[in-house]
Order: sequence, then C-alpha cells, then structure tokens
Amino acid sequence: MKLAFLPIIAGVIFGVTAPILVYFGNPGNMGMCAACFTRDIAGAISLHQIGTLQYIRPEIIGLIFGALIASFIFGEFRARSGSAPIVRFMLGAFAMIGALVFLGCPWRMWLRLSGGDLSAIAGIFGFLAGVIIGLVFLKRGFSLGRNRPTSKIVGLAFPIFAFILFALLMWGVFDNNTLIKESTKGPASQHAPLIISLIAGLVLGGIFQRSRFCTIAAFRDSILFKDTHMLQGIIALIIVAAITNMALGSFHLGFINQPIAHNDTIWNFLGMLLSSLAFTLAGGCPGRQLVLAGEGDGDAGVFVFGLLFGAAFAHNFAIASSPAGITANAPIAVILGIIFCLIVAIFAKERRV
Repeated sequence: MKLAFLPIIAGVIFGVTAPILVYFGNPGNMGMCAACFTRDIAGAISLHQIGTLQYIRPEIIGLIFGALIASFIFGEFRARSGSAPIVRFMLGAFAMIGALVFLGCPWRMWLRLSGGDLSAIAGIFGFLAGVIIGLVFLKRGFSLGRNRPTSKIVGLAFPIFAFILFALLMWGVFDNNTLIKESTKGPASQHAPLIISLIAGLVLGGIFQRSRFCTIAAFRDSILFKDTHMLQGIIALIIVAAITNMALGSFHLGFINQPIAHNDTIWNFLGMLLSSLAFTLAGGCPGRQLVLAGEGDGDAGVFVFGLLFGAAFAHNFAIASSPAGITANAPIAVILGIIFCLIVAIFAKERRV
C-alpha cells in the first residue's frame, strides 16, 4: 500500500468511526476530540473540579497504544527528546485554552461541520489564520531546535503514563472505591462502551501513526510544498463523517441548538486562531502530538502534559466556554496566549554552530 493513499484511508476511517462513537454514547459532534477528551481526563485525576467533565476517555489511551504498537511493528519507534521543553509545555497549555474557548480541537472543528454545525465556520477561518501566521514565521527561520535520540525508557515514559491511566480506569470499573472521578451527568457522563471506545482509539492510533495524519500538516504541506495528500485526508474525513451522520440521523444543519457549541463568532475565530498557531509552532495538532508521544517523542509528551495543564487552568480559572458563550476571563487568556505565541515565533530560531 502506497503511503500517499494512507491519509485518505485515515480520513475515511476517522469519518466513519467518530459518528459511530456518538451513536454509541459520546457527546454530539464529539466522537473523537483530543482536546475535550484530554480535558475530561484532567478532571478525572482531579486537576480540575468541574463535576460534569471527569472521565478517563479510553479513546485517548487507545490512540497512544495504537501508535505505540504500530511504531514497533513497522520499526518506527524512536526515543527522542530535548527540544525546548518549557516552551512546548506552554504552547500546549495555550493551545488547550484556545480550543476550550472555541469548544473543540481541530478534529472536533471538522466533526462539528460534518454534523451540520455552522458555528464551526468561524473556527475554521481562525484555524486557517493561525496556520498561515505560523507558516510566515516558519519561512523566516522559526525553530524550537532539534530533538536528539535518547534511551528507550525515556521514549516509553509517556506510554507508561497512558498505561497508568488505563490501570486507574480499570480500577474504577471493578471497584467503586477508586482514586479517580467519573461524572454522572454532563458531557463526560456521555460515553460509548469502554471496549468500543478503546478499540476505536487503537485502530485510529495505528492508522494515524502510519499515515502521519495531522490537520496542521494538511494545510502546512499544501501551502509550503504543494503536497495535498494530507489535505485529501481531511476532505475525506469531512465528506465521510457528513454521510455517516446523515445515515445515523445525527446531521442537523444550522447555527443554533448545536451540541456543546456557542455562536460568539469573534471568539470562535480567535480561540481557534490561538489554538492552531500554537499547534503549528509545536509541529502538529493535538492528535498528532498524542501519536508522536506514543511512538517515543518525549517533546510531544511534554506538549500533551501542557494540554492537561491548560485544561485544568482553563476550568479552574473560568476561562473555558460553555454552550451559553464565552466567560469574562476568556478574552484576556486568548489575547495573552496569542502574544506569547508571537513572541516565541519572533525570537525562537535554531542556533547554527
């Protein structure tokens, strides 16, 4: 199978899987959302205390394990680390803040559109603006430096963390007296059966690892290198997810009464601009970062820990939006995040010896 076709196959599988996960119980237009599900995990391990947003999502664990398994099978597990860890952590935190103001990562942005949610359009324009701004700085020499090979145990550190999450999840399944928290109402209480979610994550993690599927790379490669293979995967995702939603009766066109979404156009735009700018500077969308962390990239693992921190910060300090709209603190956090990203983009350049 030629690698050039893998992004399309990945988009098709994702486009079918996400609506099916919604059919089996995941929140509407949220069959697979790297940001929202990471936020739920943050709540489950008590990094924030929002009672409706606490659940260790098996899809995220499956995604990491799927990437880990695929990387070993195809000889692509490479332990590496050491590229601007503090900056990557902060980029992850601000990327999550932007996503939670918009109410979704780039994956969910496309899934919202494929479910008929027209309020996602403002986010799409913000996403494109963030990628383009990031590419301007990449062309001017922006770099967080190169990571370097390291010991295998360092590359396995993040998969071990995912295994600990899995162990905690299983503890909660078999024993009510558990350390983790699980919502009984709200979005986090809505989830597909554990085994279905875990298998879906494993399959997607494997195909994403092989295809390098990434929403940021789709537009970066199209603009910089005129390579549209990844973009074709995104188009396949949107079309197939829309068809699957229609077949399942979950396609509802309009701006209002959309699941877990709001219509504040300006902040949908700016929230996703911040998010995509941070993802572009870090080298990939949140799903891609999870996959990279699964295949031994310690820098991606640091970025994901930044996502966890950002989720906790956004909810502990009333930054995250709700279907009712943005909060009073959201504009301040988004603007500060954009300023941080621009400062990093301007001054971070790889030193040549």
